[in-house]
Parts: sequence; C-alpha cells; structure tokens
Amino acid sequence: MTAALSDTPNAMSRRRALSSLAVLSALGASWFSAPRAKAGPVQTRSSAEHAALIETLIGQMTIDEKAGQLNLLADPFRFRPYNVNPLDAFGDPARTTDLIRRGLCGALFNGVGAEAGRRIQRITVEETRLKIPMLFAADIIHGMTTVFPVPLAEASAFDEDLAYRTARVAALEGAVSGIHQAYAPMVDVARDQRWGRVVEGAGEDVLLNQRLAAARVRGFQGERGLADRDALLATPKHFVAYSAAQGGMEYNTTDMSEATLRGVFLPPFWSAIDAGALSVMSAFNDLNGVPTSGNRRMLTDVLRGEWDFKGFVVSDYTSERELIAHGFAEDGRDAARIALLAGVDMSMVSGLYLEHIPGLVASGDVPMARVDEAVRRVLATKAALGLFDDPYRGMDPERERVVRGAAAHYALAREAGAKSIVLLKNEGRVLPLRREGQKIALIGPFASDVDNVFGPWTIWGDEGHRVSLEAGFRAAMRRPEDLVVAQGCEVEAALSGGISAAVVAAAQSDVVVLALGESARFSGEAQSRVEITLPPAQQALAQAVAEIGKPMVVLLRNGRALELSGAVKDAAGIVVTWFLGSEMGNSVADVVFGTHSPSGRLPVSFPHRSGQQPFSYDHKTTGRPANPALASEEYTARYRETTNTALYPFGHGLTYGEVRYSAAVLSSDTLTWNGEIEASVAIQNAGTVPVVETVQLYIHDRVASLTQPGQRLRNYRKVAIAPGATTTVTFRLRRAVLEFVGETGAMTVEPGTFDLWLAPSAQVGTPTRFTLVR
Repeated sequence: MTAALSDTPNAMSRRRALSSLAVLSALGASWFSAPRAKAGPVQTRSSAEHAALIETLIGQMTIDEKAGQLNLLADPFRFRPYNVNPLDAFGDPARTTDLIRRGLCGALFNGVGAEAGRRIQRITVEETRLKIPMLFAADIIHGMTTVFPVPLAEASAFDEDLAYRTARVAALEGAVSGIHQAYAPMVDVARDQRWGRVVEGAGEDVLLNQRLAAARVRGFQGERGLADRDALLATPKHFVAYSAAQGGMEYNTTDMSEATLRGVFLPPFWSAIDAGALSVMSAFNDLNGVPTSGNRRMLTDVLRGEWDFKGFVVSDYTSERELIAHGFAEDGRDAARIALLAGVDMSMVSGLYLEHIPGLVASGDVPMARVDEAVRRVLATKAALGLFDDPYRGMDPERERVVRGAAAHYALAREAGAKSIVLLKNEGRVLPLRREGQKIALIGPFASDVDNVFGPWTIWGDEGHRVSLEAGFRAAMRRPEDLVVAQGCEVEAALSGGISAAVVAAAQSDVVVLALGESARFSGEAQSRVEITLPPAQQALAQAVAEIGKPMVVLLRNGRALELSGAVKDAAGIVVTWFLGSEMGNSVADVVFGTHSPSGRLPVSFPHRSGQQPFSYDHKTTGRPANPALASEEYTARYRETTNTALYPFGHGLTYGEVRYSAAVLSSDTLTWNGEIEASVAIQNAGTVPVVETVQLYIHDRVASLTQPGQRLRNYRKVAIAPGATTTVTFRLRRAVLEFVGETGAMTVEPGTFDLWLAPSAQVGTPTRFTLVR
C-alpha cells in the first residue's frame, strides 16, 4: 500500500436565521410563480457573454449602485447586532426593502428559506433598475438541518473523503434553502487551546488543515461547477493568522515572523484557493501591527499577486469598521478607504461602503477603477453561480422539504460521528461495553442532555432530531433497563442531592460511564478560556463516583483539547466524543458498544497543564532540548511542574485491536536531488477485531539555514487491518516534501540529513535516517 507525498503547501457568534414568516410579512410581496427548479446546471450564457454583460452593467451603474453591490446586510428583520450604524437598517424591514429596490444592497446573509428567498429575489429581478440578482450567504459551519460533527471533531477522522461528503450534504441542504454562499470552511491553524474557535477548524497541524480545507471546499462547491444548483460558494476564513491571537484571547493581536506566517498560517488558505474557492473572508485581528482587513500586502500582494486569486474578499462582521478601534483609521470614511484600497471587496454589515464610497470617489481618495474592480469580482461570482441565468436557483419550497434532513443525511451524520471519536485510554479493556449482562451507570450533566449535542455554530439544525447519550445507549442495549442514569451535577454547578444519587447509581452498576466536559457555550467565537479544565463541580462528581471503585469510563464532550486531572485522568477508559451533531448519542453508542472500532486520532495535543499553551507537537528543539525521561533536569526547555510533552499527543488514538509497528525501513538511505525513495512499515493487528489504523509519517531536518521543528507531519495513510493480519504501508518521498520557508520567505530545500518516523502519533516511534544529496 503506497502513498505519494503531496508537493503543495489554508462574527458574530451564533447568528440567527431569517424568519420566513417575518420576511413574507415585511416585504408584502405576492407569490412569484417562476418555474420550479430542478437539480443540475443553471448556466446558459457563455463566459464571454457573462463578461460582456458585467461590463455593460458596470457602465450603466451609478456610483451609489456600485457601492450597493459591495454592501452586505445581515438578517434585517430579526437580528440586532452590537455596534449598529444608522445606515444598517437593522430592525427596519421597510428600509431594508427600500435599499434592495434601489439597488443598494448586493447580498444578504443568514436569511434562510426557499420561499423567503424567492420573495426577496423577486424584488431584485423585477423592481430594481438593473435587475442584478441578490447573493444569499449563510453561516453553514458543520451542517444545516442535518448537523454533522464540529469541524475539529471531524478532523479527528483524518479522512478527506468524509470531510468532502459532509460538506457536500451541507451544501445540498443549503442550496435548496435559497443559499448561494457558505461562510466556511475555517482554515485557521489553531495552536492555543484557550482560543474558543479551535472548535471550528482542523487543529494544530498544517498538513491536516491543508488537506481538509481543500476537501471541504470541493464538498461545498461540488464537482460540476458553481453553476450547479447543488453547489455553494465556499469562503475560507479568516485571512489571516487570526488563530494566533496572543494569549488565546479572542480578537487579540498577532505578531509573528514571515517564516511562521508562510510556513504555518498561509498554506491552508492556499490549498483552499487552489481547490477552487472564489471567496475569502478577512479577519478581525491585526498582524504585525497592520489590521488584516486593511492589509494590502496580504489581501492584494499575496492573495492576488502571488496566488492569482480571482474571487472576491468579504470582510468579517464589521471588521472594516474596527480599523478605527485598532487605531489604524481616523473614522468611518477613512476605514472604508483603507479597507477598499487594501483589497476588501464587500463590506459586511457596517454600511461604511454604502455610506462613503460615493464621496471617496468624488474626492479622488479612491479611484473609480478600484470600485469597478470590486464590483466586477462580485458580479463575476454571481455569474459563476448562474444567478444571471436563473436568479431563483435553489428556491423551490417543495424540493427544500424533501432534501433537508433526509434519512441518508442522518446516516452520514452517524457515520461521521463514529469516525470522529478518539479513544485515549482503555486500561483493562474496559471498552467496549457489553450489550447485555452488564449493569451500566450513565452519570453526568451530559448523560441525557440534548442541548449540547450540536455544539457551537449551529443555526438551522432540526432540534427535534437530537440524539442524547441515554437514547443512544438504550437503543444499543438488548436490555435497556440495565442502564441507570443520574445527572450528578450541572455543567458548572453542584446539583442538590446530585452526587449522592450518582454514588447510589454507581454502586448498583458493573461499570460507570461519566459524561463530562464543556457545554457548547464554552467553545466558539468569543469563548476563550484562561484554564482549559473541567469545571470544579464535574471534578467533584468524578472523584466521588471513582471512590466507589467500579471500572470507570469518561466520555469527554469538548471543543478543544483539555487538561485532565484527578479521577478523570485516572479513569480506566477516556473517550473524546467532542460535539458530534444530530446523531451524537447513536455515534457514541456505536463506538462504546463495539459496533464501530474507534479510529479517530487527535488533531490537537492534550497538555499536562493549561499553562503549556500555546502548544503544538511540532515545536522546535531549542538549544537546550528537554529530555522527557529526565523530568527533573534543569537548564533545559521545560517547566518546573511538567515535561515539555503532551499528556496525549497529536495523532494519538487507540483501537479495540492490538496494533504493533515494526521498525521503519528505507529503500535507500540516500535521496538524490531529483530522485525518490520509499519508506515502509509493517503493521500487525494482533487483536481479535478489525481495526482502521492511521499511519503517520514525520520528518525532521537535522541541520538547516533556519531552525526547524523537532518533527513535521508530512503524510498519513488510513489502513484497514483484519484480526491477525499484517499489512505493509509504503510512502514515496521526493525532495519537495523536505521544503521549508527560507529567509527570503520563499520555499527552499537544502541538502543534508533527515530523521523519519512512521508511527501512530507524534510522540512515539524510533526514527530512521536518510540524506538528501544534490
């Protein structure tokens, strides 16, 4: 089995959905009886015809109408954000409707529903002067009606095909709801688990972020082109280095070297754009002193000059107005000028473009050519989506009712959930549980909970389809009466009589399953944490139950890596279940009862202590590297309280089999400049159940012109291994995989000696060595 290494280098929280009834009432428009849409391409004009149409429209537009095409409004009928500008028209449907009729609004977001979309679109194509269709966007982060695992959880599967398929279903459900654009995927590499938005991305590794970014873009946009009625325009975000916020504090400043920027934070965006993304969202943060929503070097020189990006850049929620608070712009007019000239094409919510572009052009502070360029990009994207040919694409209420929440979609959610679960620890083979003949106590604030199965960033999920752990367990057990449930405590507070009831339940059981962790409110935007620990009430519950002495399994519900301690850390079994979406209870039951052998791997490192943050497996060795075997060794890169390692490292995850790795073997210990060598490892499943193992290839450049990480993931491969079988996994290595960002900011590769690991995680395995020669 051989895998070639890739040569290529990545708002307001919980925005509310637009009420269809509110829209119908506010717009007061009669039903528009256009032909019902079917699946398939909608584009009828050629590219040349679209280009000609766009130039004609730009020539006919007034400066106000041009500003209108660059003006994006959020849910004007229900949503009341902070920091409201009078021109935003929030809470005033009549005013918003008037802006649309006058051609002063080019896009709306988080207004979902086929029927509502048709009524709004009817105004643009029948009542506006130039009849330019509206672009509808939405925060579709990990599903629509069908909610899939949060992106961090899904990253645990190390499975691009799974990420593609879940994004494809999310796109399908969004597209039949009148949506054209998804504000996803988030491709920020996250290395500080205190940051709340770790949950939205693919974790700490660059390569995994790159591959999943590309897979999700392809999933959203489909294989038949954006003009297909089932496609959504993907919007990788947040450009750029947003996740490197100092102290893990949301919206905080970032400061880094060019090598780190280009080697860690830019590659996933490159991969997303290379996969076809035609929209990018700029970020809130400043980078090395320049706010990214006003950073011409990033938005124009790199994104367009170096990468040849052809789409449009949309600001994040009021991020262009926030140039004022950053101290980078004097006022709203100045902020609009800076953002537009930097490369932000569409303004989200602030209203600054609509208010100031006409005056900026009249005064000569912004060239008309720059405004035309931004409008051309927006209109070209609308054309690519087929909106000039069929402005009502995806606005068939009958098809919407059939597609959203289809049975096959929930089946995929269950599969994705099971594949996202990570088994951290399984002492004494406490797992899998038995379906009968075993009394089980399910204890904890998440035992019967359904409010926290979706996780953060879900707006349109069907709350009638939320499977709790209790429901999943009872469905899996042949004698559901053998399950006893006790809440024990609230998420953050003690519960009167809760611990005593939990202790009684534990005493009556053969095995205790503790459902502990974070609520959905602990993760997501603006949910940074100082300590990434379990709340004291849950720790007290775990300690009390552990003292009963029954075998104990902890099911962690979390949106980040956590510091584990006390009875939780000492439990016989520890399972990371994340937030798995609609089918959470069933997915967890599939794994803990053994229907699905766990196969997930950690996309983030679980630290020994919160104070180790930021932490990632690919940290540098330093001039005084610490030896993990000598915890008390002084004068090395270490803390007094712990080793410079992870409790559970990146890539870690167990199966129900017994997986054994042989030593890695190289076809040659010399890699020539234009040549290729193979690295192989034999892997045995000495257990009694089939497993899926994720084989990981790590490289370390021993001597380079810039210091390099102790190891970097350069490839991985998932392999199924039958009981008693042995399989050999082979990776081909070429020079390109050894590249790194050099002193000039360009990718470079240098002759020298390299260490190579083929291992089940970043913290184990014995390296072999080879030399690259010119």
